[in-house]
Amino acid sequence: MKNEFDIFPKEETINRRKFDVYELRKDFPILSRLVNGKPLVYLDNAATTQKPSSVIENIKHYYTFENANIHRGLHFLSELATESYESARLKVKEFINAMSASEIIFVRGATEGINLIANTMCRANILKEGDEIIISHMEHHANIVPWQLLCERKDIKLKVIPITDDGELDLDEFKKLISEKTKLVSVVHISNSLGTINPVKEIVKIAHSYNIPVLLDGAQAAPHVKIDVQKLDCDFYVFSGHKMFGPTGIGILYGKTNLMNELPPYQGGGDMIRTVTFEKTTFDDLPHKFEAGTPNISGGIGLGTAIDYINQYDRLELTKHEDKLLEYATEKLLEIEGLKIIGKAKNKASVVSFVIDGIHPYDIGTLMDTYGIAIRTGHHCTQPIMQRYNLPATARASFAFYNTFDEVDKLAEGLLKVKKMFQ
Repeated sequence: MKNEFDIFPKEETINRRKFDVYELRKDFPILSRLVNGKPLVYLDNAATTQKPSSVIENIKHYYTFENANIHRGLHFLSELATESYESARLKVKEFINAMSASEIIFVRGATEGINLIANTMCRANILKEGDEIIISHMEHHANIVPWQLLCERKDIKLKVIPITDDGELDLDEFKKLISEKTKLVSVVHISNSLGTINPVKEIVKIAHSYNIPVLLDGAQAAPHVKIDVQKLDCDFYVFSGHKMFGPTGIGILYGKTNLMNELPPYQGGGDMIRTVTFEKTTFDDLPHKFEAGTPNISGGIGLGTAIDYINQYDRLELTKHEDKLLEYATEKLLEIEGLKIIGKAKNKASVVSFVIDGIHPYDIGTLMDTYGIAIRTGHHCTQPIMQRYNLPATARASFAFYNTFDEVDKLAEGLLKVKKMFQ
């Protein structure tokens, strides 16, 4: 459907842009602002990424020219909004190479996607008393707590894949954890606190050799590496829009059709039903069976626009830039006496967690903010990792493709100033 307000290009009409980090930064308005009188150096991308103007403007465009509820109306605005929303679903399908758009479920974020699978597998009695679930020691709380709640409710056992001192999963121990009672493996694709890129394809292959389904938490992976769920052969994959340059409050659960058809609805309400009587309700097909109520329409559209933005570039070029930033930052930080990097996996994404002798990470973060440098401090929603390394917290710098080598230099200079103050 074409109309006079259809001013934003569809994915297939977007031409490739040559990667130039300084030109690219102009697309992100917030990167030009001052913080405490100094140019912002934003290095907290593992928590959330900044948004390009196209995402901001397309959300504004929806509320200005298309605002209506979707799927239910026959009037012009409803059809327009429905087209924009469902177009975003198709973009996600292509972005992760799902077999069908019906395998793409819109949720609030990776957290809700994991909770959806945990709750519906329990209600379907796929997970029952005495069963076992395997996760890893490097999981975000979002991939720990839902399973713990399930274990309390169903008397299910949670097993944990250990990690090495370098921050890598011990696959030999993983194999030993598998038993005839194992009904699910749920692991993170890329660690948000260590940066480790896990060998998820191998993990899936091992689990599938025992007919065990696998859920992958891709919240950190989606913005940094190309995702192909068919090649990975994972059964479920989740990620969040706000960590890949899209809006907050929107995310994706991918699930293989045959498995999602076995699961009952997560929530009840409008738009997920086929018929309703006081005696019985029948439910719609995928994906709508899992999308009760009015969704985050602008969020879905914004996520689709974020994918359009990423697709303007060669993903390999973006990844190479981030890898170079990581390598450069690692070298610069290791030059600082008393600084120790936590997480030294051979295969890492653009995250550096560190501690400095005699300085609490919270003090590091607070002082760095006075220089306009935004880093994260704390346990990063991975308290078991902090316990594994016997640390109360770490400081963390995380990079996106809009970060520069100059910003890495400012990070190192800021840390030297902090160190000097404490001396």
